[in-house]
Amino acid sequence: MKKLNLTFYGGVDGVTGANFMLEKKSFALGDGGVRILVDCGMVQGSKFAENFNRSEFKYNPSSVDYLLVTHSHIDHIGRIPKLVHDGFKGEIISTPETKDLSRLMLEDSLKILEEEARQDGLLPLYEKKDVEKSLSLWNVLSYHAAQELKGGFNIYFKDAGHILGSAMIEISYNGKKIVFTGDLGNSPSPLLRDTESVAGADYMVMESVYGDRNHESKEERKEKLKDFIKKTLEKKATLIIPAFSLERTQAILHEMNDIFENGGVASLPVFIDSPLAAKVTEVYKKYAAADFNDAVKAEMAEGDDVFDFPRLKFTARAEESDVIRRTPNPKIIIAGSGMSHGGRIVRHEKNYLSDPNAILLLVGYQAVGSLGRQLEDGARKVSIFGDTVNVRAKIEKINGYSSHKDSDNLVGFVGSVAALGEIKKIFVVMGELKSSLFLVQRIRDELGAEAVHPKGDSVVELNF
Repeated sequence: MKKLNLTFYGGVDGVTGANFMLEKKSFALGDGGVRILVDCGMVQGSKFAENFNRSEFKYNPSSVDYLLVTHSHIDHIGRIPKLVHDGFKGEIISTPETKDLSRLMLEDSLKILEEEARQDGLLPLYEKKDVEKSLSLWNVLSYHAAQELKGGFNIYFKDAGHILGSAMIEISYNGKKIVFTGDLGNSPSPLLRDTESVAGADYMVMESVYGDRNHESKEERKEKLKDFIKKTLEKKATLIIPAFSLERTQAILHEMNDIFENGGVASLPVFIDSPLAAKVTEVYKKYAAADFNDAVKAEMAEGDDVFDFPRLKFTARAEESDVIRRTPNPKIIIAGSGMSHGGRIVRHEKNYLSDPNAILLLVGYQAVGSLGRQLEDGARKVSIFGDTVNVRAKIEKINGYSSHKDSDNLVGFVGSVAALGEIKKIFVVMGELKSSLFLVQRIRDELGAEAVHPKGDSVVELNF
């Protein structure tokens, strides 16, 4: 029996900031053991990057051998350039899709970080050279391909179905296995394959964003979106959708494409006001043949461009964005960021939230403290760019477009893993406290498995 230490440096006191360390200690002279980091994400809340992100890492970055990346959302990759700036010189490993998307995400986030730093009178969290150095250390591993690491470790990626390139990371050592789920996809996805199954896990570190609630069905979410589009047409209104440029925008585009082509709904101007979304969509097209589900592949085989339809316009330049306001209703505006931390959506919200004829449609998780969360919670006044804005627009929500599994499907996922082997312990992380604890109790009560919600910076000794 051998021992490994698992330390929860982030992702346990909330949804964001994933940062976990698996460590094999060695007392042999000249042998420092092996340190494997899984994800290095940014903490997000009322700001795109909370001040916590500036603090020193609670481990020496130069002592870390490997950084394994589950997927390219900023709350999983946002502090990687800082890690590299502070001394990390090991190997970063992800799927090829995740590396391509991470380049776009980190370069885009740098612009927001620079603006926040300017407003706060501080230096940015990292610089462009730190992003480039990170990418120079970054290697790729495809799904279902094993790689041996030093010290007797092996890694294997399975499709998490969350966003393009998202992976569950299986780490094997001494005949046993620990699985880091990253974020688990809300299968069936409009675009991507379903989350794969996991077998033979001894330990699991899993997410719990929606651990205490369920989503609408695939059919219900699409019908709701269709209804909101119809209302926008009937009332000659503006429909505003804050959407993450990565995954959510592509999923919504695919759904709208089908609604306009086959749903009996007249087309109207649809603006994707996000240069990042346009770039991400090109990456999605690049990997479509490999990663999209069979239904979408069949549509594409018949000649359908699933990301395009009449009257759709991507606006790249700022002056094009300004034209949107002058475009008469009805119209739809989709822009980032998904939680209204920054980006072009905030300007549109300032323009339209006071309009009782406007609809703001939330289609994803809103972090505590974010502008999106304030609106979701029913705020009647919000502050945008230092000005008070009265909220008269209708605030609506569709949970079904979340790219995270809901409570029932999280339990079902754990149940399938537990049924295929003797899982010793499940660490429930990456969720608000009430969501994590609710899921812990469900797993214990319904599956009889040992589940816990670890505390921040806690260290657990695992038997391998």
